[in-house]
Amino acid sequence: MIDWSPSQHELERRQVRRRIRLRSGLIATAMTVLVFLVVGLVVTSSPGWPRVQETFFSSEHARASFPDIWDAIWLNIKMFLIAEVFILLSAILIALCRVSRSPWLMPLRITAVVYTDVVRGIPTILLVYLLAIGMPALQLQGLPNSGFFWATVALIVSYSAYVAEVFRAGIESVHPSQWASAEALGLSRGQTLRHVVVPQGVRRVVPPLLNDFVSLQKDTALASSALVFEAVFVARDYGNYNFNYTPLVVAAGFFIVMTVPLARLCDWLTARMRRRELAGAL
Repeated sequence: MIDWSPSQHELERRQVRRRIRLRSGLIATAMTVLVFLVVGLVVTSSPGWPRVQETFFSSEHARASFPDIWDAIWLNIKMFLIAEVFILLSAILIALCRVSRSPWLMPLRITAVVYTDVVRGIPTILLVYLLAIGMPALQLQGLPNSGFFWATVALIVSYSAYVAEVFRAGIESVHPSQWASAEALGLSRGQTLRHVVVPQGVRRVVPPLLNDFVSLQKDTALASSALVFEAVFVARDYGNYNFNYTPLVVAAGFFIVMTVPLARLCDWLTARMRRRELAGAL
């Protein structure tokens, strides 16, 4: 077995690449710090900054409102976790109805098309209003009257339409040769969908799915419009009572802490899939 070691020329090339990367990193860091310093100086030296600082960045009001917002943010997290499960289940069913070709399932296909078209045309906040306020007003027997319940249902209804289209795009992106190969093996269309096409399609749409769930995390704040005592409602209530809007900034910080890790996970998965595709193309 021959021991291999890089040549002197290769070692010199590696040193040059390291120097270039180091120089690029230093320049990028310096420019970033410089830009943020300039922006910070411009903002803090403006005539209205003291007023803005007192209204939106008061440490006293931040400390006073933090415990209540901390308690309320768990309602947002609970709403997100419940909605996410039902959105995935309903969206995959809607997507399967849309890609079905059986004449017996034509009513379901038409229903799925109408559902996605209509629901995506309605702003989510209007769905929250209609369901979280309208449904309890009907006083239907056997149904909850909780604003939290109906706000969660509104998010499920809205996001199911969007996520269903993501699933459908993933399913339809699978190459026709996969269908032909499955049929050659004697699989029915339903078996092909279940065992061959859907698993491949779902893997392809994981990054956009995570993007949708990043948006879902933020849109749980829309429940405040239905008087649900979640983080934004508590922050707004405190601000209206004390004439200070620092709690809204505190609530925004909580949402950032929740959404940034999921966004970075989405970027990592996207980069990982790109590397796999490039490796497969070689």
